[in-house]
Amino acid sequence: EETRVPGGNPYRHWENMQTPHRKWNETIKLFRGGMPLRRHWANFRYYDCSFTGSEAVDYLHELLRRNYNFGPEVTRYQTVQLLKKFLKAHVIEDIKGRHGTEDFEDSSHLYRFPIQSPLKSFPTRPLLRDSFDLPRLIRWDDYEELPQQENTAPMKSAVLTSDLWNKRHSVAIGDVHECKLIRRKEITPKQVDHIWKSMTISHLQRVLGLKSLDGVLNPSHVNGKHIVHNVFSVNKAGIVVLENKAEDMPYWVVSAMKCLANWPNGNGTKQPVYPGFERDVLKTVADYFQRLKAPLLTFHLYEVFVNILSLLQEEELATEALQASCLLLPPPNRRRLQLLLRLMARVCQNPSLPPLNDTIATRTLMVQMFSHCVLGSRDEMDLDELLATKLVTFMMEHHNTIFQAPSKLRSQVDEHLSHLKRVQIKYAGSDTDFSSSPAFCKQISRVESEENKVIGTQTPLQELLEGLIADKELPAKDKRKRLKQFQRSYPDVYHSRFPTEESKVAVIPEKTPRLKPHLMFLNLKKPFQPFQRSWSFRA
Repeated sequence: EETRVPGGNPYRHWENMQTPHRKWNETIKLFRGGMPLRRHWANFRYYDCSFTGSEAVDYLHELLRRNYNFGPEVTRYQTVQLLKKFLKAHVIEDIKGRHGTEDFEDSSHLYRFPIQSPLKSFPTRPLLRDSFDLPRLIRWDDYEELPQQENTAPMKSAVLTSDLWNKRHSVAIGDVHECKLIRRKEITPKQVDHIWKSMTISHLQRVLGLKSLDGVLNPSHVNGKHIVHNVFSVNKAGIVVLENKAEDMPYWVVSAMKCLANWPNGNGTKQPVYPGFERDVLKTVADYFQRLKAPLLTFHLYEVFVNILSLLQEEELATEALQASCLLLPPPNRRRLQLLLRLMARVCQNPSLPPLNDTIATRTLMVQMFSHCVLGSRDEMDLDELLATKLVTFMMEHHNTIFQAPSKLRSQVDEHLSHLKRVQIKYAGSDTDFSSSPAFCKQISRVESEENKVIGTQTPLQELLEGLIADKELPAKDKRKRLKQFQRSYPDVYHSRFPTEESKVAVIPEKTPRLKPHLMFLNLKKPFQPFQRSWSFRA
């Protein structure tokens, strides 16, 4: 992973992404490279380069606690579960070469590393660049045509009058006073969903610092309607409100969660409280979440949240990434997750609550009990339990902010939608033809645009120039002045009409020369004779 530069957002390529497979291989390399091997005796014979189950648990547990990808929240129980996966995946084998069907034991039973490489091969992921299922934004040519007037005036001649020419030419010189508004079509809810979907995915990609989401998120698994619901259908506490009450949690689960969250004042049912009552309530809640068919963060978003693990050192950035990612959840999952994290946080912060376990601290117990319900992978040979521990710990500590819609994303979508709903301003006299003005602006290709520069612009300008030349009501002085303005604004059109001075003289009246006042007494028809003065002197 590349180091992030303050104020920057470097891209991390697919090869450098912290995917679950890479984390798996990295953990195996660290374990195989550092695990102490020595000679052990068993059944009256010795075995070199071996280790006991307890020695493996001790070393791997400390390795995981010191590793940034997992952290100090990793328990010995989770380490044993990982070693069981290692034995099943033939990362290790018992001293007789057995693996797969055997069960790992945290005891003096002997194990060794196999000769063949236990690393996972990376699956081939289809690139989604060519078939990217992002819905396109609404095009700018989606206008509502204005109704045509029934009694329209007859079309005027193509010859422009001086007043009409002033109106049209005022656009070029920046003197515009009149305008009208053109309505657009209404934006449908489906289009709003598409806009939220595409802009949310783009925002998530920028926050994660990824050049592409190929292999991380398939856009076809994202529902824009879910995003809109998660943003707007919330109560005063910011919790999602479900339209279909059948999708909500059972009433008895909600009651049990309220009882623990508000302990000792949460027993609204007035049931008798006996020693260990709070532990039974917690077990009731845990049984419900642990029996869910899929984790709350869903299998489709597993690798998205795994990539967020690499951002946890930057709290603000990680929070923004979680805000965008949690918007992609189905509303029932988002509601359950939000209520669960709130419960976990309140239980950990409640000093009045008795210990919920005799050997494990309450905070560690809550994370260990519910982490697998939050994040999980379809692949059994994965580090989902260890990765979930760190992610769930962070989400529990920041649950108040990660379920808020990102402010930057909301402002961008609101600005985009308001721009689409905004009317278009049409200036009078700015049309390039003499027919009725169009009611919309159409998006065209670059080739068509270049052709229109030559054909669609010069032709009406030539007509404007001919209309100015043919205007007999315009004084010669004003006509020459406006022709000069036209020449400065459109030199190509002007030069094509007057390629030579003779062609210009034949059309434009010449300026009558004026004599200066002190030369008017001279007769210019006679040849000029120098003035001679005689001088006389008196004695």
